[in-house]
Amino acid sequence: MKNLLVFLTLLGLKLTLFAQNAPGVDKEKLFDFYQSQRYADAAQYLKSIYGDKPDDFKIISQIGYCFLMAGNNIDAESFYSRAYAIQPKNLSILFSLGSINNKRGNTEKAKKYYGEIVQIDSNNFNVYKLLANLYPLPADSMKLVYLLKANQINPLEGDVAADLAEVHSTYQQYEKAYHVLDIAIKGDSDNLILQRAKLPIANQLKKYAEVIASGEKLLKDGTDAGVIKDVAKAYYYTRKYQKAIDLFKQLEAAFMQNETTLYYTSLCYRALKNYPQAAAYTQKTIDEAISANTSSYYALLGLVYEENNQLSLANAAYKKGLQFKVVPALYYRMAVFYDTRLKQGKNALKYYNLYLKSRPNLTDDKQEIKFTKDRIAQLNLTD
Repeated sequence: MKNLLVFLTLLGLKLTLFAQNAPGVDKEKLFDFYQSQRYADAAQYLKSIYGDKPDDFKIISQIGYCFLMAGNNIDAESFYSRAYAIQPKNLSILFSLGSINNKRGNTEKAKKYYGEIVQIDSNNFNVYKLLANLYPLPADSMKLVYLLKANQINPLEGDVAADLAEVHSTYQQYEKAYHVLDIAIKGDSDNLILQRAKLPIANQLKKYAEVIASGEKLLKDGTDAGVIKDVAKAYYYTRKYQKAIDLFKQLEAAFMQNETTLYYTSLCYRALKNYPQAAAYTQKTIDEAISANTSSYYALLGLVYEENNQLSLANAAYKKGLQFKVVPALYYRMAVFYDTRLKQGKNALKYYNLYLKSRPNLTDDKQEIKFTKDRIAQLNLTD
């Protein structure tokens, strides 16, 4: 992207010089517009001189450039499209049209213009990088094609190397991912982004000593959750369990733990035969793995079964939901279910009482609370 910006900047300078030498143009006024970055005013000024529909390629391109720099993509595309009609193989016009359409979400049109650049200049690094970015999913085969081509042209460029390594990792081609990053890092040994990207891949390849050495060095430059996790895993696999625990605890202290880090913490404690902590962290792992909304999902499932008159399945779904998390709404749903559908007064009374004990919201659940209290009184009278 940096090279593309340089390219567009040079284009702007070239067009500015043209305008300054063109007859009828106040060079000082136009220069002032550019200096103060008043590109919209520059575009309108040029249109006031040349009209809305000039037929000169250089004039059309310059007005399009001014609109592009002003952020007016609609008018920029209009002028660049007219320039494209005159010179359809002009690289600067194709790059600009591709960029404009990408910004406007017209991905297919952006691919078209960038694809035309490839036909003209098959060794253009920037266009392959831009094309790869148009495919957001790492598993997309075309993303891999364009990244491979860009990396072949410039294997030292960090952004492409990192993206290509990610795609290789998606396909579990860790040796290839490691090789790509290794070459890029040799060309830029201070690139921390590449070094961080290399850690999980090195772990997959069981290069644990490298992960620890590189990761500990990275942690001296600042705390990074991903680095901590990778180094901790490397310590686990090299049986340095307490060091792994100490790092995983850092994540927990910063509320950055997840199911994986808690699971490895449990494994470490088990390896150290600290079974109480191993059990505690196994439970934490289970809790982390279960969605906070699971009970609500089972409540919905039960309601669907109930509405379809599948009462035994509805009952089972409601009870399953309570195994994950006790929520007042689920107690209320079960109470009404036993009361109105199964006609089981004792069970209904049980769940109505549990609903009140679960502390429903006094404001939001005002009507449900009143109904529950009334039904409890009625059911107690029938007993």
